[in-house]
Amino acid sequence: MGKIPRRAILRLAMMLAACCVCAFALDPSLDASQYAHTAWTIREGFFRGNIYSIAQTGDGYLWLGTEFGLLRFDGNRYIPWQPPAGQNLPGNGITKLLVTSDGTLWIGTYAGLVSWSGGKLTRYPELDKQFVAALLQTHEGTVWVGTLGSPFGRLCTIKNSDVQCQGQDGALGRMVASLYEDSTGALWAAAQSGLWRWRPGLPTQYAMPTTELKDLNRGDQEGGLLIATRDGTRQFAHGKSEAYAIPGGKSVGTNRLLRDHDGGLWIGTIDQGLIHVHHGRTDLFSKSDGLSGDVIFSLFEDREGSVWVSTNGGLDRFRDLAVSTISIKQGLLNDAAWSILAARDGSVWVSSRNGLNQWNNGEISTIRNGSGQPDDAPQSLFQDDRGRILAFTGHGLVYVEGGRFVPVKAAPGGQVHSIAGDNQGNLWLSENASLLHLREGRVVEQVPWSRMGRLESASVLLSDREHGGLWLGFWRGGGVSYFKDGQVRASYTAADGLTPNAVSDLQLDHTGALWVATQDGLNRIKDGRIATLTSRNGLPCNTVHWTMEDDDHTFWLYTACGIVRIAPTELEAWIADPKRTIEATVWDAADGVRLRSTAASYYGPRAAKSTDGKLWFVTGEGIQVIDPRHLPFNKLPPPIRIEQITADHKIRWQNMLSEAPSNLRLPRLTRDLEIDYTALSLVAPEKVRFKYKLEGYDGDWQDAGNRRQAYYTNLSPTNYRFRVIASNNSGVWNEQGATLEFSIAPAYYQTNWFRALCGLELLAMFWTVYHLRVNALKRRHNALEQQQALLERHQAEIRALNEQMIKAQEAERMRISGELHDGVLQQITSVSLRLAKVRYQVPPDSEATATVNGVQQQLIQIGTDIRHLSHELHPALLQESGLPAALSAYCEEFSKVRGLPVSCAADESVQELSPGAALCLYRIAQEALGNAAKYSEAKKVDVRLTRSNGTVCLSVSDDGIGCTPDVLRRSGGLGVINMRERVLQLRGTFEFKSEPGRGTTVKAEVPFRPAP
Repeated sequence: MGKIPRRAILRLAMMLAACCVCAFALDPSLDASQYAHTAWTIREGFFRGNIYSIAQTGDGYLWLGTEFGLLRFDGNRYIPWQPPAGQNLPGNGITKLLVTSDGTLWIGTYAGLVSWSGGKLTRYPELDKQFVAALLQTHEGTVWVGTLGSPFGRLCTIKNSDVQCQGQDGALGRMVASLYEDSTGALWAAAQSGLWRWRPGLPTQYAMPTTELKDLNRGDQEGGLLIATRDGTRQFAHGKSEAYAIPGGKSVGTNRLLRDHDGGLWIGTIDQGLIHVHHGRTDLFSKSDGLSGDVIFSLFEDREGSVWVSTNGGLDRFRDLAVSTISIKQGLLNDAAWSILAARDGSVWVSSRNGLNQWNNGEISTIRNGSGQPDDAPQSLFQDDRGRILAFTGHGLVYVEGGRFVPVKAAPGGQVHSIAGDNQGNLWLSENASLLHLREGRVVEQVPWSRMGRLESASVLLSDREHGGLWLGFWRGGGVSYFKDGQVRASYTAADGLTPNAVSDLQLDHTGALWVATQDGLNRIKDGRIATLTSRNGLPCNTVHWTMEDDDHTFWLYTACGIVRIAPTELEAWIADPKRTIEATVWDAADGVRLRSTAASYYGPRAAKSTDGKLWFVTGEGIQVIDPRHLPFNKLPPPIRIEQITADHKIRWQNMLSEAPSNLRLPRLTRDLEIDYTALSLVAPEKVRFKYKLEGYDGDWQDAGNRRQAYYTNLSPTNYRFRVIASNNSGVWNEQGATLEFSIAPAYYQTNWFRALCGLELLAMFWTVYHLRVNALKRRHNALEQQQALLERHQAEIRALNEQMIKAQEAERMRISGELHDGVLQQITSVSLRLAKVRYQVPPDSEATATVNGVQQQLIQIGTDIRHLSHELHPALLQESGLPAALSAYCEEFSKVRGLPVSCAADESVQELSPGAALCLYRIAQEALGNAAKYSEAKKVDVRLTRSNGTVCLSVSDDGIGCTPDVLRRSGGLGVINMRERVLQLRGTFEFKSEPGRGTTVKAEVPFRPAP
């Protein structure tokens, strides 16, 4: 293997270094005005004083050297930097900054040089009181310093803290303004005395037409140099210099030069703004375009490819955009374009009120209106099968030929919103009054919109070349129709599930499905079925202006909140399940998209796909372009830094001077805690997203959005670990993130010994309370036992009294029954017999006979009632045969006497029931049957006597009117009260249920106690 030349090694090393610095570079085909531009101006208070130098350290921070000191900038906010206590910068005015390969920050000032590394500031006394004008690190690691001095400037080298200076002989003049190492390893110096090739070999001086050299950078030729001078830019090669011809530009005073990593040249002028030279083109970006100022002090390209410019008015950033804009500055006739058409030859055509533009390989040509009047302007565009570019103007249909408009005379004038055509040479035009059908330039059919049930013209036409029909989308009320062979073959409206409001676009995809864009979502129509994609399914918003399928079958949507990309897999999954939520990528205003709430134009097409796969669309503010295959993507995960921690509004730590301690201790009783963090992605800091978690407090990651502070209140005294992660503008996450460990000191009452003491005191208090409670419970228990004994004694006395009462009642019943049976009934019987004798003594035809008979019958009935009453008062059968037999006999007799049907079912096993319980149930049955006969107007009564589970149950139910509250009031309710008391004396349960119109049920259940 042959020896590799040193020159090739140097070139390879520089190329690798360039690749490591930038994640991606700016698109070199664009003008400066087509990049995203942000300005931070002195006038608005962002900075104080001019920024003379810019550098970026390995942690991602941007360092700004100003005339009032050094600033650290994260793309979102800046922080003034001060050295540690006891150390000072040689001067406050920062003139030059350099970050070397080992991460050291070199700071050149009005009065000397220092370096900052590892939390230590190193000063170089050999350069004290020297104005540092140039700093450079060569490939072998040596730092070169160019100074402005009195009486002479010097050129110094610093290696391993050893400082060696040259120029004391005055050969360099008063200043070395710039240093540059070319691809061969040669070191060049721009001095007051001219251009010097300092090494290799002996220093060689080259005379220049001007002695005021400003900056050096790489030229167009290998080994060549570009030199910025007050008189303009010069190019030096092969020992000779000549004026550098800026394409399409003029020579202007140059202050700074930057060759970006894609070969674009940025020229900072002395007083005319910024010149951008790229791809043989030149564009100027000045204060009138939004630049913070026209005097350029510094140019810098960061590691993500953004270009930074400091001016006399502030700081500017230029970065790439996913969506670029073509405007009047690039040659459009009018930014308010009407329609756009991608031709089959790769060109793109744009119509506006001023005429027609053709974009072809980056060059724009123009065809203006013949009259210059808006009525003659090309409206809708179309390319026919013959390849002609057709446009409709206010005076009719024209085509482009030889750089001019050629009219199609048979076509009428007016206003046409959309043009479509098939592969048989038919043209369809959506004119205000009707749908026009043209063939070979002649109108062969004119279909009024009323014939289609419409009041106004279609907003968009789409030819179905496969099936030969025409799809129409409408403005008012929305809706879609399919027109073929002179008839509407199908129609879809809101009643069919289509989203309402105007249809802004129609597209057929590669499967033949129709996509309908509306202000309320995107509809898909296939085989007569409609599915709708809205914000409920993952769209960022509902208003869809158009949709386009790219060459990879990815779907692109222009919505009111940005450009949306939906991958084929996501779309297929949604088609299979329309209720599914899709995942989509969105590019919004921060990515260059012009946002609109309504369609930008009433003419079509409003979007087109060129042969190279790019998507073009009108926005009302120029033409916008997005290249699906070359989207800027930031692959660099953002470095993350925790910047400071503030406790109770006092800063406890900052990372300006040192790394975070291993365990930062915060004061006791810390109430309000704020942790500031940042992510060093400078492309689009507003699109950086953060998540953080405080281990020891947060259970999961907290989504902070783009907020760069975390807030906590009233944290407990313990050890904590704060973690934060972030993603850049392309969604690439730094999962490792940054951490900060800290603890909060406990107050004396939050310490373990205090808790232990409190615990012991609490235990003692609980023990005392426990014993007091136990004693109280004992006293209460004793009192309850006494009360219970007293209660039981009273209950026993009451039961004894009740039993005596019942016995007395029963004895009284027996006495009355005996008197009725032996006295009254006998006398009634005697009287009845005497009346019978009298009846035989009276003549049969006498009126007295009838009277005697009537009295005799009444006496017989009275005797029967007295006998029944006697049996009720003293049921002899109950004592002789038991409760079942007595109850059955009583029901039968009751039914005869009262004339009320009574059914009785008595379990014979109840016969062994004790006499007291049997008498209780018998009396309840008597009372219940008596109430039924007196008050219920029942048609029948059902009596049931059963025994189960150690209890005897008696139920008496009737189908009468029920016992109303009035009846209870009239009767006093004594019968119910007596029945309940009888049952309770036997420790049983009693239930009385009665509802108007639903009869009455009396149920008594007592424990079964057999007779002794």
